[in-house]
Amino acid sequence: MGATQSIPGANTARTQAQAAGSSDGGAPAAAGPASGTQTAVPPVTGAQPVPGAQSATGASPAAQAADGAAKASSGKAPRGPRRARLQLRHIDTFSALKISLVLSIAMFFIWMVAVGVLYGVLSGLGVFETLNDLFGQLGSASGGDGGSEVITPGIVFGGAAVIGAINIVLMTALCTVAAFIYNMCSDLVGGLEVTLSERD
Repeated sequence: MGATQSIPGANTARTQAQAAGSSDGGAPAAAGPASGTQTAVPPVTGAQPVPGAQSATGASPAAQAADGAAKASSGKAPRGPRRARLQLRHIDTFSALKISLVLSIAMFFIWMVAVGVLYGVLSGLGVFETLNDLFGQLGSASGGDGGSEVITPGIVFGGAAVIGAINIVLMTALCTVAAFIYNMCSDLVGGLEVTLSERD
């Protein structure tokens, strides 16, 4: 009664299973899932991309974003030159005096050089000799001394120097007064508008 009794038909089923495994050339079938089969893993939903991971093209998302921004910026139209509208509201009278004085002195030297060149050209053509002879004939006809020359280099350059000195004083004074008048007018009606622009 204590011995284990075999279930009828169990040995027969086990024998048939072993015979089927040996006939296929493999190991006897074991309990559980068959060996060599792969279990399909379902995709994980809600997975997020890992920062810094490279895409299929080999470039990171940051590099792709930078390339896209560069292409977008290159596609924009070039910006034109900037412009600014300004007003000249005040001119310092002392600075206007200094600038006008320096410019007047420079113009004085230019004037003297121009007179010297003109005198040399006219003297080479004999214009002054003809005039001196004419004045001499008129003086002798009137009973005076017709031997003295009327037009000489000293008279020409002396007169040009006097005229140049007068021009220095007049130009300096006029520029200073003009700056003072401009300041008064700009206080009343506004200064001179100037538009400044960058080069293309």
